Amino acid sequence: MKIIMLGAPGAGKGTQAKMIADKYQIPHISTGDIFRANIKNGTELGMEAKKYMDQGLLVPDELTVKILLDRVAQPDCENGYVLDGFPRTIPQAEVLDKALVELGDAIDYAINVDVPDENIINRMSGRRACLSCGATYHIVHIPPKTEGVCDKCGQPLVLRDDDKPETVKNRLNVYHEQTQPLIDFYSAKGVLRTVDGTVDMQDVFNAIVEILKDAGNN
Repeated sequence: MKIIMLGAPGAGKGTQAKMIADKYQIPHISTGDIFRANIKNGTELGMEAKKYMDQGLLVPDELTVKILLDRVAQPDCENGYVLDGFPRTIPQAEVLDKALVELGDAIDYAINVDVPDENIINRMSGRRACLSCGATYHIVHIPPKTEGVCDKCGQPLVLRDDDKPETVKNRLNVYHEQTQPLIDFYSAKGVLRTVDGTVDMQDVFNAIVEILKDAGNN
């Protein structure tokens, strides 16, 4: 069961990826994590990636896919994996697709967690964080007991720059330009499935489980 998670920033795809990984006992793979692991372990691929990162450059797609393929070749990926945060662009998807074909492999499902921009802006601008202990809240969904004060350590809560409406709008613009075309890419391959990301987190997960249940029956 090889799955790619798609969705705008703030759609909740990372949370769903973790839940899928836990339920089906398959690894949740994010490119950030595997870059860090390769660099920490001093692998040849990691050192090559570090050269780019140290210069503030993006790691080339071919190298990213090499590092990714090295990760999915590990024994814990024998029954599948969930990719979170890759591919982000059509060229990345094409490089990944070509590499998997050469291995006689393919992605089974690209699951798109669909949430309108307006919902995402409201959702993210409602987040509050404690810079002291790292606790996070939401003014509607997980409010602190006292407004603006962390339950755990009593320090003030802040709206992080990343969660400010203007920043979120910019991130969404980048998403629509670069990443949204992947929806058509995977739809054309017949592997795209879309779930409503505006409902409760558990209901989103239940919808994904139904999709994967069908996969088991095919």
